[in-house]
Amino acid sequence: MDWFVHVPHRVQKVIKRFPRKDYERILAAMRDFVFDPFTGDIAKIDEKENSWRRRVGNYRIFYNIKTEERVIEITEIERRTSKTY
Repeated sequence: MDWFVHVPHRVQKVIKRFPRKDYERILAAMRDFVFDPFTGDIAKIDEKENSWRRRVGNYRIFYNIKTEERVIEITEIERRTSKTY
């Protein structure tokens, strides 16, 4: 059974401003979430329950996993800087 990926409108607007190559890599990573949100270069965010981040090049996809509902909610996508974490 596949997962549902929810990308809020505000996150979609941010993604559209990224360079095309980065945009395509991020979309490919989000497509992978449909099959398994626990693959790739991921890490659990310690402070929050069910919060994760996935590294895609210089970008970080922050998301929450609702296991019972099989929903992945993208909360933010940021370019990695010294202030990202």
